Amino acid sequence: MSDRLSELRTLIDDVDHRLLALLGERGRLVLEVGEFKHAENAPVLRPEREAQILRRLAANNPGPLAAGAIAAIWREVISACRELERRLRVGYLGPVGTFSEQAVFAQFGHGVDAVPCASIDEVFRAAEAGTVDFGVVPVENSTEGAVNRSLDLFLQSPLRVCGEVSIPIKHNLLTASGSMDGVTRICAHAQALAQCTGWLNRNHPSLERVPVSSNAEGARLAAIEPHTAGIAGDGVLGRYEVRVVAEAIQDDPLNRTRFAVVGQHVCGVSGEDQTSLILSVADRAGAVHALIEPLARHGVSMKRFESRPARQGGWQYYFYIDLLGHEQDPQVAAALAEIRAHAAFFKSLGSYPREVALSRAAARP
Repeated sequence: MSDRLSELRTLIDDVDHRLLALLGERGRLVLEVGEFKHAENAPVLRPEREAQILRRLAANNPGPLAAGAIAAIWREVISACRELERRLRVGYLGPVGTFSEQAVFAQFGHGVDAVPCASIDEVFRAAEAGTVDFGVVPVENSTEGAVNRSLDLFLQSPLRVCGEVSIPIKHNLLTASGSMDGVTRICAHAQALAQCTGWLNRNHPSLERVPVSSNAEGARLAAIEPHTAGIAGDGVLGRYEVRVVAEAIQDDPLNRTRFAVVGQHVCGVSGEDQTSLILSVADRAGAVHALIEPLARHGVSMKRFESRPARQGGWQYYFYIDLLGHEQDPQVAAALAEIRAHAAFFKSLGSYPREVALSRAAARP
């Protein structure tokens, strides 16, 4: 071993010791903050504060570590320190190994208890009942569009949106043997089957496609039934006795799913926020245009506009809208006041920090 290599490793060891000391100092400060929170009955998690920390790090990252690496490191540092105050429980669409579980850790880090739920409905019920602190539910996919069950539950639930996170979706074809010999059906969530339609049509057009409650459930069935294949992400590998037959079979290589964090927390202003609404209008010409016109007049950008049938007979619709800005921002507050006055139905799902896309941020030169 050269003298220089030995010297470099000694320097790295020294840096590690200093990092360890600084992490301990951070943890002690967080415990002190926790005492103030406890005295004031304040929540353990402040999504707006965590978003501000990550954005500040992205803006000041000198390199050479990529912004995505910094994000992953600090997400876990924040998570471990938050756990010193209290370990949060977060519900998601289970079983273990789903993309929803992956979204939980991407948003909260691993210092939480991820609680699998049997359905999206159960995620909402658990968060409403307080058996979990937050829930993570899918809301839209870049290939297949809105997750309609989540949209319908937002209409009924008193929960608020507290954050958002999107993750890349990579689908693998899985069987217990690692081959398709003897396989007669493919089981996966309906969204996953739809996202892989082209590949399946080209490669296995004759096999039955069976929708199940989750991709992880499809992997579980594939592990115990020789005639069944599943479609799921890398998260199921090592958790179920399945092997990969084909990797990345999704039709869109840039396929992503966006998840919403739901809970009873009201987020403060982070500086880069988003507000979600559900609206309906009277059935008359120009009603939708008149309803959203205040947004343009007050300089508020609309990021998303989705419609869903009201399910009340006739052809009434609810409109799901995402706006850039917080309800407390003056221009957003002014626009919402006008919209509320003219809407047949108005529900705010809350304002929350926009996803911190550090993976796309560059290090400072």
